[in-house]
Amino acid sequence: MWRYTFRGDDGRAALAGEAAAAAAETTTEPAAKPHPGKAAAFFDVDNTLMRGASIYHFARGLAARDLFTTRDLLRFAWGQLVFRFSGTEHTEHIDAAREAALAFVAGHDVEDLVRLCEEIYDDTMSDRIWEGARALVDRHLATGHPVWLVTATPIELADIINRRMGLTGALGTVAETVDGVYTGRLVGDLLHGPAKAEAIRALAEREGLDLAACTAYSDSYNDLPLLSMVGHPNAVNPDDELREHAEAKGWPIHEFRSHRRTLRVGVPAAVAGAVAGGVTVGVLRRRGRL
Repeated sequence: MWRYTFRGDDGRAALAGEAAAAAAETTTEPAAKPHPGKAAAFFDVDNTLMRGASIYHFARGLAARDLFTTRDLLRFAWGQLVFRFSGTEHTEHIDAAREAALAFVAGHDVEDLVRLCEEIYDDTMSDRIWEGARALVDRHLATGHPVWLVTATPIELADIINRRMGLTGALGTVAETVDGVYTGRLVGDLLHGPAKAEAIRALAEREGLDLAACTAYSDSYNDLPLLSMVGHPNAVNPDDELREHAEAKGWPIHEFRSHRRTLRVGVPAAVAGAVAGGVTVGVLRRRGRL
């Protein structure tokens, strides 16, 4: 069981990163110390590796199993449209939806959630992987680079994506458990923004990685702490702020969204916030139905 004391936003981010690195599993033996030139590749998941938000696809799977209402799914779907077409990840909206989803499993067995995640990935998520992103992953694997997922998605789901794609490991949000049962609380915070940087820093120390030789891929300006830590940052399907930053820095930009140049849907922040709030309430009310 993890126990933690509130240490402010920076403290929670550090704890989330440390927890993610500690929970990560790998098939390789850790190095005793950082090895110059030892490289790895780090991939964000949502809208970088996979079309849209993984937590939404998980909600779809729950709805298909009558564990989630159609109304809740429609609310998630609206948030998904905002996420896919606006080109901007609103941190407060994504965080609210993910935190609600974590609270949703409070009181339930870890093994039950893992089983559901495996079914849902195979049914609704496996065909959402961008072909271009898969090609980037395969290029790193072919050169012998370890490939890690770094995502705010719950570690249980991130681990399944990792195993199904044949990657090295996954860093994800860690939910607190006691005796194999979820408490509905997070260890530290979501693995988001600065927490991702903390996670790869801890992982690099454990695995003996040279961050200057590593590569990272993300779609979001919120992941700038992660991208700035490695020697080879890449923007994938970037939001407007990250695109501007990447262009200014001369970072490679990979665009896999064919609709990006022809379709932009603007959604007022107040509307998106109301949607996220509705999702939170709806999910929390039904968390005992899993």
